[in-house]
Amino acid sequence: MIYEDLKTIEYGDAWDYQQQLFAEALNCKDKGIQTKNHLLFCEHPHTITIGKHGKQENLLFQESYLKEKGVSLFQIDRGGDITYHGPGQLVGYPIFDLESYDIGLRQYIFNVEEIIIRLLQSYNIQSERLDGAAGVWIDTTIPSKTRKIAAIGVRSSRFVTMHGFALNVNTDLSFFSLINPCGFVDKGVTSMEKELGYRIDMEEVKEKTKNLFEEIFIEKTVY
Repeated sequence: MIYEDLKTIEYGDAWDYQQQLFAEALNCKDKGIQTKNHLLFCEHPHTITIGKHGKQENLLFQESYLKEKGVSLFQIDRGGDITYHGPGQLVGYPIFDLESYDIGLRQYIFNVEEIIIRLLQSYNIQSERLDGAAGVWIDTTIPSKTRKIAAIGVRSSRFVTMHGFALNVNTDLSFFSLINPCGFVDKGVTSMEKELGYRIDMEEVKEKTKNLFEEIFIEKTVY
């Protein structure tokens, strides 16, 4: 697993880099050469992305207004609906050949959710999965309080993945008011900072998350 911290990077530049690594992995598979698995971490300037099955009505403002607010808009090829990326959010892009880990796409998404759940647990934030909705959530048994802390959206071809997850660490949650996050109108969003009441060390979060990726994907400590 090759790890890279891209720091703060424009969404389009990160997308181009993902596609380059994705194409290289598929080319290796075509030639019967062992693929390389890459784990990219970054933060983005204010950006809204709409997945291939996303609905335009979940974007609540015109693109001209988004430009005034300094928010970029991208229509992209991942699964899922609409989401926001911005400063204070840890975005992870695993370019993984799932066959090298002997897992399928469903287990891969489960593993990524498990990494985030374990990370949050290390900060005494209790989180869980929500049936029928990818990502990581809090208070799923109380519908009026259910809120999302991490989104997951993936594209895969021949068991190679791209795109990934977005965890709200110190994110300005007011930008989520520009959209119906992930298409939901009855659920909120939250961040580690909001749950704990203080700002979180992003470098510490990155290190812990990287270690959990190694633990779960390489050492296979998932159940």
